[in-house]
Amino acid sequence: MSNKGHPIADCGLRIADCGGGNPKSGGVALSHLDQDGSARMVDVTQKAETKRRAKARGRITFSSEESWEGLKQGQTKKGDILTVAKIGGIGAAKRTGTLIPLCHPLSLTGIDISFSLDDPSRTVLIESEAHCTGRTGVEMEALTAVAVAALTIYDMCKAVDKGMVISDIRLIEKAGGRSGRWGGNGSSFPSSPSPP
Repeated sequence: MSNKGHPIADCGLRIADCGGGNPKSGGVALSHLDQDGSARMVDVTQKAETKRRAKARGRITFSSEESWEGLKQGQTKKGDILTVAKIGGIGAAKRTGTLIPLCHPLSLTGIDISFSLDDPSRTVLIESEAHCTGRTGVEMEALTAVAVAALTIYDMCKAVDKGMVISDIRLIEKAGGRSGRWGGNGSSFPSSPSPP
């Protein structure tokens, strides 16, 4: 079967390189591709419901001292920057299944976003943690929360600083599900510690 016209093939990545969603092909199996390389939503019906948790992190760096001072004082013409960014990130996490095409809609049991300011680099560090009990993980919700919180900060400060840079958005930890716990260095851990 020809992959010509397939979006992945068009960007230079052969379906065979990914295993076409088929782990027997010797490639890396991407769960959102079927054996023909077509996009699909993964069926999680048979998976057990477990407690799931994910943490994500990112940053936004200011290029203007004026905008940075406005952030530190907590006010712009649009209001309290970090409070609005937190609300925006939480709201986005709750809508991740709508924003990301093949992402399952989840009933989150908790989502929190925290900010820390690094004055020398004029950077806001953003961290989120999402929780649910379900059949699939909350990694995308945690990542979406960070991304939209950063975008909200940009929106509120862009009048005085259009040179802000959003960067380093990444998953730093996940827990729950069949794959257990994963840390940001790429390491995996068992779901529960082994007995002594």
